[in-house]
Amino acid sequence: MSKLPVVSARECVKALEQIGFEVSRQTGSHINMRRDDPYCKVVVPNHSEIKKGTLRSIIRDAGLTVDKFIELVRG
Repeated sequence: MSKLPVVSARECVKALEQIGFEVSRQTGSHINMRRDDPYCKVVVPNHSEIKKGTLRSIIRDAGLTVDKFIELVRG
């Protein structure tokens, strides 16, 4: 398992958009994203640096592995 990268909310949103997620709405500092097939919802905090535990939870909720997420971020 690879080490989690340090990413911003913008980088995380871009990575999730690559696998079919769309921004459904934003409430305060939280970006709500959803994917229809298969259905999944993820909330990304709009911070300049997402904490490691929060990022790991986002990756798990999106059904990804850390390695796959790193591939998406590096593009």
